[in-house]
Amino acid sequence: MIGGGGVLAGAMASGFADAGADVAIVDLNGENAEKRAAAIREAGGRAIAIQANAASKDDLIRARDTVLAEFGHVDILLNAAGINSGTPFFEITEEEWQRILDVNLKSVFLACQVFGKVMVESGRGGSVINISSVSSGPPLSKVFTYSITKAGVNQITQFLAREWAPYKVRVNAIIPGFFPAEQNRKLLTPERTASIMNHTPMCRFGEPRELVGAAVYLASKNAASFVTGTLLRVDGGFMAMSI
Repeated sequence: MIGGGGVLAGAMASGFADAGADVAIVDLNGENAEKRAAAIREAGGRAIAIQANAASKDDLIRARDTVLAEFGHVDILLNAAGINSGTPFFEITEEEWQRILDVNLKSVFLACQVFGKVMVESGRGGSVINISSVSSGPPLSKVFTYSITKAGVNQITQFLAREWAPYKVRVNAIIPGFFPAEQNRKLLTPERTASIMNHTPMCRFGEPRELVGAAVYLASKNAASFVTGTLLRVDGGFMAMSI
């Protein structure tokens, strides 16, 4: 669970544990990772926390080796590391551009290389779940770099779904709608919130628990055994709207 210390990814991590999975919470913030792992253990599940930079291949290799030593195999990879910014286009610096690409896109690329290789070579198959966004296309206003990274996540998802299907490794993405969390709360001005609600048929924000079912479904080798390359929307109808 890459980025599992966050609110949304943490809810999905707990959902995996409730479904019987052993969970490794990998996060740059080691304290948040341990809090989530501890909550899972207190609820009767099995979880470990690993502090790691998801944009560092060396860190991810170390995390992979820790997971293999603790659990013996890797069956599910969920890529959920993410940051956002509402910087106007002409004010975006190269530093900000690179930081968002590293966290949102490079981390998916590297985690798929590091953990996906284990799945492909093991013969056990597996499930990779990437977290995309409704901004992946058409892009949302005010989040230029973020939207580009999420379009890239969709491309990684469908490319690897094709490449890894012969190895029984399924690769899918969840496209969440608007779920207020640390990375986007500062962008939710009253005006923007009103615009979102006008474009969301269910006329509300999503709650973290409402991503769990989609994640557990895509992870299941039984329920989703013939599902790969799918971009599964959990958005309250946002992408079904035009005018």
